[in-house]
Amino acid sequence: MTSTSAPASTVRHSGTLGLEAAGTVAAVGDDVRDVRPGDRVAYSGVPGAYAELSVVPADRLVKLPDGVSFRDGAAAMLQGMTAHYLATSTYALRAGDTCLVHAAAGGVGLLLCQIAKLRGATVIGTTSSAEKAALARDAGADHVILYTKESFRDETRRLTNGAGVHAVYDGVGKTTFMEGLDCLRPRGTMCSSANRAAPYRRSISRC
Repeated sequence: MTSTSAPASTVRHSGTLGLEAAGTVAAVGDDVRDVRPGDRVAYSGVPGAYAELSVVPADRLVKLPDGVSFRDGAAAMLQGMTAHYLATSTYALRAGDTCLVHAAAGGVGLLLCQIAKLRGATVIGTTSSAEKAALARDAGADHVILYTKESFRDETRRLTNGAGVHAVYDGVGKTTFMEGLDCLRPRGTMCSSANRAAPYRRSISRC
């Protein structure tokens, strides 16, 4: 890679790109017991994934079931862990709960829909198009709101008969956060996990 703003001699390379990958273990250290050569594994959060071979701490490897491809395993690691902690820890969904999932057709959103349904929740998703709405429904969303055509706040209140949802999973940010608060029932939980729509700068004084 060359730089257009500095001489080549002053450019510092940060190393190999990539933080997620999957593959077959080629070799292990003498004290490694949990994985062995030939195991199919995936990992996340270790720099240098865009390479033919990577040196990865053994405790960062996750064994892949036979039915999961390398492609799916690598793609699901970070997004899967995010969806899992949101639905099982940040607000642990229970049978009978209702949740609102923004960007329900995105990587985290699709996994959130599936996990929420597995935990017995009713899922309301938001998407920008009918095509994405179909993906969200296939992943388990009970209701899908096209936020480009209708107010997700008003529709969520209607779908819950004015009660609101137990949790909002917001992976968008500025354009959804404040109205998302209006979708919550009393003592509901706002789970803000990303900020793709730029920082929101309003102070929050709601309970």
